[in-house]
Amino acid sequence: MERREFVASLLAGGSAGMCVDLTLFPLDTIKTRLQSQQGFYKAGGFRGIYAGVPSAAVGSFPNAAAFFVTYECTKSLLGAGGALSAPRVAPVTHMLAASLGEIVACLIRVPTEVIKQRTQASPSSTTYHILLATLREEGVRGLYRGFGSTILREIPFSLVQFPLWEYLKCHHLCSLSPASQQCDLVEKNVRVHVCGMISPAGLRQSKQILRGKEERRGEERRGEERRGEDGLIPGFGPLQLCVLLSTGT
Repeated sequence: MERREFVASLLAGGSAGMCVDLTLFPLDTIKTRLQSQQGFYKAGGFRGIYAGVPSAAVGSFPNAAAFFVTYECTKSLLGAGGALSAPRVAPVTHMLAASLGEIVACLIRVPTEVIKQRTQASPSSTTYHILLATLREEGVRGLYRGFGSTILREIPFSLVQFPLWEYLKCHHLCSLSPASQQCDLVEKNVRVHVCGMISPAGLRQSKQILRGKEERRGEERRGEERRGEDGLIPGFGPLQLCVLLSTGT
């Protein structure tokens, strides 16, 4: 990977991630509060809709930059030679690169998500106070609560998203005709509906972040007993809207 490509991935990926995260932050807050065990209105409702935004602002650029730099570097290395350089296995290369990119990015994303979501669910507290309380009560490990669930949510999404994106980019973005560009836009957003299948994993991640160790035990069993299958998909609407808008961006 050339230096110019590295810098482009770093700046473009980081800038895009920051713009999307900050623009769609209110929808993310609504999703988190819908998933909170306190209930939407007790968690803050529509009050303090930008609670936790400092955490998102600090983490969004390095998080997105880490993903795209890792993705492009891995894709370049795997495609340089060997069995994975063949065009017919290009989707496998994209899947592996995206998976590794998500794992690296989650090392930055999860701590910022923990602080952000806890602040969203407690709008009366500041980001700084939530950070201090987390470190005091749970240590550094508390910042990585829900890491496994986040990985389980992000990797399946990327396994669908990036091979599809690379395919569409290869076949459509090189064309300058308006009809082809419109086709690309429509096809690119098809994957929005696939991401809804990952909503239960996102719910589990949010609940693990928002609850302490004792409250987390038996969480899935109690959720199913109380609300059945509907208990696994609160926040589905805001999630779909967030991904639709971020994909178009």
